[in-house]
Amino acid sequence: MNREFDAIVLGGGAAGLMCAAIAGQHGLRVLVLERSEKVGRKILISGGGRCNFTNLQIAPERFLSANPHFAKSALSRYTARDFLDLVERYTIAWHEKTLGQLFCDGSASQIVDMLLAECAKGDVTVLTGQKIVEAGRHGAGFAVVTDDAEYSARNLVIATGGPSIPRMGASDFAYSLARQFGLKVVEPRPALVPLTLGGEDVLFRDLSGVSADVTARSGKTRFREAALFTHRGLSGPSILQISSYWKHGEPVGIDFLPDHTDGWLVEAKRAQPRSGIKSILRSVLAERLAATLAERLELDGDIGNIPDKALRNAEARLRDWRFTPNGTEGYAKAEVTAGGISTAELSSRTMETKKQPGLYCIGEAVDVTGWLGGYNFQWAWASGVAAARAMAEKAGEKANPPAPDPIAT
Repeated sequence: MNREFDAIVLGGGAAGLMCAAIAGQHGLRVLVLERSEKVGRKILISGGGRCNFTNLQIAPERFLSANPHFAKSALSRYTARDFLDLVERYTIAWHEKTLGQLFCDGSASQIVDMLLAECAKGDVTVLTGQKIVEAGRHGAGFAVVTDDAEYSARNLVIATGGPSIPRMGASDFAYSLARQFGLKVVEPRPALVPLTLGGEDVLFRDLSGVSADVTARSGKTRFREAALFTHRGLSGPSILQISSYWKHGEPVGIDFLPDHTDGWLVEAKRAQPRSGIKSILRSVLAERLAATLAERLELDGDIGNIPDKALRNAEARLRDWRFTPNGTEGYAKAEVTAGGISTAELSSRTMETKKQPGLYCIGEAVDVTGWLGGYNFQWAWASGVAAARAMAEKAGEKANPPAPDPIAT
């Protein structure tokens, strides 16, 4: 096998495969090196095995980064509609769930198969089970040494993701390699991750399995979705979302009454004066949750005998119930990693590093983290496309792709 390439992509995940396919179809000789025995392992488990592959409501402000403007360029030049067009060209059936989330009707393996088919169209070489022993500068380009071979290329793409979900082979390899090349790394941390409870809040662990439609808040950021109590603390979509914004030591506020107008408990007093607080809460919340909240509110007897002021205070607490998490469930349960290779080191248009010409960083490895619901996959597609097009342009090809080019339209 030829061991000289135009580009070597480290990582066969969403960003790496997309980048390789685009670059290959633009005429570059591309090699993908994947540490696991299979490519796209995170794709395969995402969305309950159906892959939440993008979101119709993609917007730059729904991504976290030390530079909130960095993702704008790539996201605007390869959109959710662009990726959906590709999915539809492969006749992959899909459906929209809540909040613009798009899933395969069938298996997530269809997305992996599609990306591999696109790589095949560009004659991309994909090797799995590859342990990187060394990677560095070699003349005007780069050399990568694995357990059994050495490869060289003019361009090197870091697409190995972050350390979230280590059982899928995830690691912090991208950060150590970036530091080796002199790049700064924003301190990584688990994101889209369940929160753990301790202290007085530990009593809520007894509600494991109970869920509620709530608004979760951290600082000025709010998310309206379901929350789930677990044997360790809090999870569910609203909690996973807020976890990306939560800072250790800060409280998380939960509104258990997002659909009820102010003064709801006072109105309930007028309508059902002989009912207790627990009974009133049971009408809008799961029984076990209603009982626990009622007990903590310490309002005994018929609601008709409770002063309006006490009811307003109780309602205020239900609308902003404070939990103080003592941590998260860590990378093992985190869907993604926040932080990563600093965007200050990269061109937002090309994803090329400023200090090391020919070195590109894409996907989760970079300090760009999206909301739950297909946002991080769209960042993977968009950043991969940006890097591939840039490499093709540097190789002397015009920015407009040659026909046919099923991805880069």
